[in-house]
Amino acid sequence: MTGERLVIRGQVQGVGFRPAVWRLARELGLAGDVRNTGDGVEIRLWGEGRAVFVERLRAELPALAEIEALERTPISGPAPAGFDILSSASGRMRSSVTPDAATCPDCLEEIRDPRAHRFRYPFTNCTNCGPRFSIVRGAPYDRARTTMRDFSMCETCAAEYGDPADRRFHAQPIACAVCGPEVWIERLGDHAVPGERLETEDALGAACDAILEGRIVAVKGIGGFHLACDATRADVVALLRERKRRKSRAFAMMARDPDVIRRHAHVGAEEEALLMSPAAPVVLLRARGGTLPDAVAPGLDRLGFMLPHTPMHHLMLQEMDRPVVMTSGNISGEPQCTANDDARKRLAGVAGLALMHNRDIANRIDDSVAVVVAGKPRMLRRARGYAPKPIALPDGFDDTVQVLALGSELKNTFCLIKDGQAVVSQHMGDLENAAVHADVEHNLALYGDLYEHTPTVFAVDSHPDYLSTKRGHAMAGDGQVIEVQHHHAHIAACMAENGLPLDAGAVLGIAMDGLGLGDDGTMWGGEFLACTYRGHERLASLKPVALPGGTAAVREPWRNLYAQIMAGMGWAAFAGQFARLDVFATLDAKPRDTLDAMIRTGTNSPLSSSCGRLFDAAAALVGLCPERQDYEGQAAILFEAALDPAAMDEEAGYAYPFAIAPRGEKGLPQIDPAAVWRAMLGDLASGTPVGIISARFHRGLAKAIIAMAKQLATGTEIGTVALSGGCFQNAILLTLVEDGLKDAGLHVISHSKVPANDGGLSLGQAAVAVAMLSEQEKAHVPRNSRTDR
Repeated sequence: MTGERLVIRGQVQGVGFRPAVWRLARELGLAGDVRNTGDGVEIRLWGEGRAVFVERLRAELPALAEIEALERTPISGPAPAGFDILSSASGRMRSSVTPDAATCPDCLEEIRDPRAHRFRYPFTNCTNCGPRFSIVRGAPYDRARTTMRDFSMCETCAAEYGDPADRRFHAQPIACAVCGPEVWIERLGDHAVPGERLETEDALGAACDAILEGRIVAVKGIGGFHLACDATRADVVALLRERKRRKSRAFAMMARDPDVIRRHAHVGAEEEALLMSPAAPVVLLRARGGTLPDAVAPGLDRLGFMLPHTPMHHLMLQEMDRPVVMTSGNISGEPQCTANDDARKRLAGVAGLALMHNRDIANRIDDSVAVVVAGKPRMLRRARGYAPKPIALPDGFDDTVQVLALGSELKNTFCLIKDGQAVVSQHMGDLENAAVHADVEHNLALYGDLYEHTPTVFAVDSHPDYLSTKRGHAMAGDGQVIEVQHHHAHIAACMAENGLPLDAGAVLGIAMDGLGLGDDGTMWGGEFLACTYRGHERLASLKPVALPGGTAAVREPWRNLYAQIMAGMGWAAFAGQFARLDVFATLDAKPRDTLDAMIRTGTNSPLSSSCGRLFDAAAALVGLCPERQDYEGQAAILFEAALDPAAMDEEAGYAYPFAIAPRGEKGLPQIDPAAVWRAMLGDLASGTPVGIISARFHRGLAKAIIAMAKQLATGTEIGTVALSGGCFQNAILLTLVEDGLKDAGLHVISHSKVPANDGGLSLGQAAVAVAMLSEQEKAHVPRNSRTDR
């Protein structure tokens, strides 16, 4: 009898896929079997309803499952008597650990049903939701290799675990109040007895009451501790800022449902879908204004909201009709606490109470952060809910090599390549912090075990002083290291996540970010590059300007403004025309003789084409964060937030005149902002509101980028433009540039799966490395230790 064999690849293991196949096949009266194999899931089918089966399987996938490829081949032989789930095939399995997933509707209904076995149980989960990556300790992924190994299943849980008809079939974190983890509340501080639990029958209700009373509570979540307080109370939010030592960066918030969020922010259909997705990230939403204290997000026009993503959070917030600050449980600059004892020590001076539980967190994973721009979700931080979900490499890439890319210095992630898949780690933070450095070590070992990954090639940033670069060289030993230029990696990441094949023609890469070492030894950051995966050519840039003080200029925006004023108009003209402005007095009070000597001699003042530093200068000119930034990109973020939308219309006012210097004997074309500073200062002198100045700056810069791109693409075969770099997290700039390029007939790709910032850099490094290896093989070039410098 003729049957059919289906091999399905994708996120199909550990997500309830085989039980879904089993149930559907039985419903349609099909015979056969299903099993996990090293290639994915193998299904054998006999019966008349095979075509209907495939259609319905695609339409009725389990919540966490995704099909990337489905191969169908005929088979012959006698049909089995029924349909069974078989044991996994022997041999090497393709390891798969899915991301942690927010509570599914079925489990949410269960914890709210007084008749249900798991009524009000805060660790309820099934194959469609619950902890995954945060609890795994090693491969293969089963209960014995997770932090649930110390909790033996009761008869009820064991029966569900073994029943293919149950949605908890092979759900490794399965638990209930009889056999699973428990939650309690305890005091923190000098007079608290470590581990002593408060006498209460309802720890979750007690935590809710404490927050409503104005107290700060440390809450142990799925990937780390949070610090929670009432977001509507300015005094409490201010106290949290003081204790956490977080002066200005916005706090994330949690609300029990979208209706509570709508009172404080605008929630579109795409944003609501993102909030309610299994990933449940923090979503940046346009604030309604005036409904929450400014201390929640000082100076910003967007608020970061998430919905409860565990049963514990749902139960804690169910009586809370207001938003709660839910920020990372740490002192600013440190990693998030994950262990109970660590929280007792490090958070004792911040929170008075702690809501704790005894399910250990094996792997720290922060909340993901996303925003919807132009109808498309954009990742700003990729972590809980997304990592370690793999990204398939595009067509043409070698699926036999194993590469490890070490990422950047800031917003560090790493990326491993195996079996044609790119696995990007969760966001870990800035490597200058020793604890983050240790976290990277832990995760490198974990991922190596989970994915049986033994890299033969290491990809690093071409900046020799990056800690990630040094780590890559140290790990490689005598092995091969491929050094990838920073902005080439940005563009390659954009190309890879958008599926551009290995041998696709060159794209015009526009990389707008902070700083990255350029091929000429200067600091790049506003680049127009002709890029393939295998190489890049610099075509144009923003005009390079000195960074007086080097890294100090990254922290202190006034330094960039001074350098731009001196390069664009000189001090005499500035003093002659604008001496009455406050900004003149600010700059005049600085050690100008020293600054001038530094710029003149290049002493600790490297040239930089950075777009980020250009935004810093513009923000400082109008008085936004001129002296010192409390967090990366603060000045630029405030400048964007200050923008007046009414001034964006073409008829509402002109755009500042960024000039494009034509290609000459001295080099490449450049976008020159010299005339912009005079125009901005003139507007400032005439009392033009900051919101209009910001709009004119954004529109002017976008017009210049579009004009440069059109000039560079004219007369070439380039038809695709790739946008990357942290400055394209600016929603206004990204939208203006994308729309303008599309209007010019160019195909535009940008980021969605990984961040445009340095958090996505490791994916680009890895893609470039695999491409370079294939080029070496074609040319029969011996693999050396340093490539693409």
